[in-house]
Amino acid sequence: MQPEFIIIHQQVAPFVAHIQLNRPKELNALNLQLMGELRDALKLLDADDTVRVIVLSGNEKAFAAGADIKQMAGKSAMDMYNTDQFSTWDAIKKIKKPIIAAVSGFALGGGCELMMLCDMIVASETARFGQPEIKLGVMPGAGGTQRLTRAVGKALAMEMVLTGRFITAAEALQAGLINRVVPEELFLQEAIKLAATTAAMSPIALKMAKEAVLKTFDTSLEEGLHFERKNFYLLFASEDQKEGMQAFIDKRAPEFKGK
Repeated sequence: MQPEFIIIHQQVAPFVAHIQLNRPKELNALNLQLMGELRDALKLLDADDTVRVIVLSGNEKAFAAGADIKQMAGKSAMDMYNTDQFSTWDAIKKIKKPIIAAVSGFALGGGCELMMLCDMIVASETARFGQPEIKLGVMPGAGGTQRLTRAVGKALAMEMVLTGRFITAAEALQAGLINRVVPEELFLQEAIKLAATTAAMSPIALKMAKEAVLKTFDTSLEEGLHFERKNFYLLFASEDQKEGMQAFIDKRAPEFKGK
């Protein structure tokens, strides 16, 4: 069945797929259907051997301006609990392949939280980031208080979460929330370029390296180092490791196959 609120572009660069959020009239507000379609598309691409890196974007006006408030406004606490909407977010977190967010315009509330689920972020100069849920009498619920604090530190996270202040792309870059800032007309192009550079690496090493970096947030330093070392050793059982090191010795470009 064709998704209604996302567009999937295969092979926008070698081994790179692009998913575009597509509710432009609602500034890509994240309703349950969109999130379900996104989860399913990411799972399919994660299992697709022709894809090594995924780019996720909205449009020039908005990556995603938040959750769909109309869908939530009348809900009770038990309604929200029984909906279990965050299981979709948990599934997205488990995607093994690198995801690069291409952000222009608003990345607010759930949009900012979705962006922070991605592994790298390219933003346009027009991008604005925020967790304004406090202005609606609630607070972030999809990881905003946790991932934002880890990314930008306590002081700025407190200001954004407790006052709802938006920050600019320049501020986000300085705070360490994003990777780079580019002119608006180049934000998607630059994200795809970064994805193509990443996709040229060994796909099995990409998965293991992503897994090891994310382990930082779930374990102590000692446990993280042990996990890193285990994945390092495991990669010596791959054909890609043999190819990569031999190509270095031969002074040629490696041909990685993901085996």
